[in-house]
Order: sequence, then structure tokens, then C-alpha cells
Amino acid sequence: MNIAPPAAPAERITLYHRRHARQQVGKSFGHFGPAVVLLFGIAPVLSGEESFTALRALEVLIGAAYLALMVREWVHLRHHPHHREPVAWLELAAAAILALESYHIWHRHHEAALAGHPHKTPILPLLYAGTAVMFAVMAFRMKEMDGRRFLHLHGRGFALRTNRLGRKHELRWAEVAAVEPDGPADVLVRCTNGRARRISFAHLHEGAAHRDRLLAHAAAQLDAAPAAD
Repeated sequence: MNIAPPAAPAERITLYHRRHARQQVGKSFGHFGPAVVLLFGIAPVLSGEESFTALRALEVLIGAAYLALMVREWVHLRHHPHHREPVAWLELAAAAILALESYHIWHRHHEAALAGHPHKTPILPLLYAGTAVMFAVMAFRMKEMDGRRFLHLHGRGFALRTNRLGRKHELRWAEVAAVEPDGPADVLVRCTNGRARRISFAHLHEGAAHRDRLLAHAAAQLDAAPAAD
């Protein structure tokens, strides 16, 4: 009588592209955009063209927090480029800056219209507002987006997705005849129906280590099944 191999502890590992750290550093320079928006936003206050209101004070406070978060982000990327917090606070601060500046520009257009100036459709506030929404979504979804690349090892088989927009592969041990190394960071999965699937970890950070982790897990589970006959 065949008995299922002993269950292995479930392990879900987030996979990162091998250029992930460099990509995150490049993305961090994009945060200069909201910083420039902030600078132009408070320039009328510094020049005396606009009064320093409570809303402007809030914008300055958020701006100061934003600059501090930028420095914190660079330090974090230097030491822990593959760790993501549940909430990306820098993106959230960028969203707040852009939302406030969108309101200020819209308010100027509104006051100008009330003063009798020709009506104009303000495009910039809509652009800032849309970008603010994008940053807000990113703040709460970046960790989830990272998690789309994963390797899930469990007692019944394994599942993985090696490309963020790619297809999820899920196999159970009953479908697998063998899992073999194929090149420096790839595996060849031979199925019981005669088909073979090649899975590459070469484009991933520590791809060879993840490949070896899958091989070890498969060897332990597949070898245990005949021994239990």
C-alpha cells in the first residue's frame, strides 16, 4: 500500500529580480519629483505672494517628513534592499504632497474665476491628483506586488511564479516523476504523463540558491514516497 510522504514544513519565499536593488535605487530618484513640486508650492509663501495658512503649515510639515523619509529610504536600500515594509511611507508622503498642491492650484484657478478672469480648465491639478492616487496605491500594494514572485514549498508539492506578470506554476508530487538540475540555475521537472517543464531561476536574486532549495525539497519528498511502500 502506498503511503503519502511525510509532510514538510510549508515555506513561502518571495523572489526578487537579480537587479532588484539597483531598480529600487533608480526608483528612489523619482522621489525628487514630489520634492520639486513641494519647493514650487511653498515658493509663493517664501516670496510673500501668498499668506502662510494652516494648510501651508501642514504642507511644510509633510514636506519635512518627506525629506526625512527619503534619507531613511536610501539608508534602508543600502543595508536591506530586499526587505519591504507593509506600508511604503515615502510613497504615502509623496501622495499627500501632490494632493495638497493639486488643491492649491485648483484653488488659485477658482479664485481667479471668481475675480472675473477668463475661465481655464486646470490640467495640472488633475495630473497631480492622478499621480497622488498612483503613489497612494503603491504605498499599500508594493509589498503585495513583490510577493507575486514566489516559491512555495509544501508537503503536497510546490508552487512558484518567477515573473511578476507570468503564469503561476503549481505541481503536486502525484504529478511529478523527477526534479533535476538543468544548468547553473534551472530545473527540469519531469511529469508522470511524460511531459517536462523547465523552470529558470537565472534572472532572480540568489537564483541558484532557490533552485537548490527546490531540488532539496523535491528530493526529500519524492525519495520518501517509495520508502513508505
